[in-house]
Amino acid sequence: AGTGIIGILEVLECDFAKNLAKEETEEADAQAEYEKVTQENKITRATKEQDETYKTQESKSLDKTVSEYSADREAANSELSAVLEYYEKIKERCIAKPETYEERKARREAEIEGLKQALQILKEET
Repeated sequence: AGTGIIGILEVLECDFAKNLAKEETEEADAQAEYEKVTQENKITRATKEQDETYKTQESKSLDKTVSEYSADREAANSELSAVLEYYEKIKERCIAKPETYEERKARREAEIEGLKQALQILKEET
């Protein structure tokens, strides 16, 4: 009976040794995988932080550029408004307006009347 118990204990010891070795191997593999994933996460995090820094700087730069362009556009619009206003004032003086029929008729009648008077004066002198 003593050898039977020793045999069972030896079998149990052997099984425990195999299971322990298997568990230690799995634990070592899991630890290695964890460290690998942790390192990858560190690299990814550093990359994303750099991207954030770069994009923040780029965003600030673009905001500044937009502000400058907006100011330039406002100045150009102001200048354009002034030029168009000046053009409207000049246009009234420079562009000949067509005479209406009544104005032309009155001018011709005045011219004809003046010629008639001139003819009358010439006739009286002769």
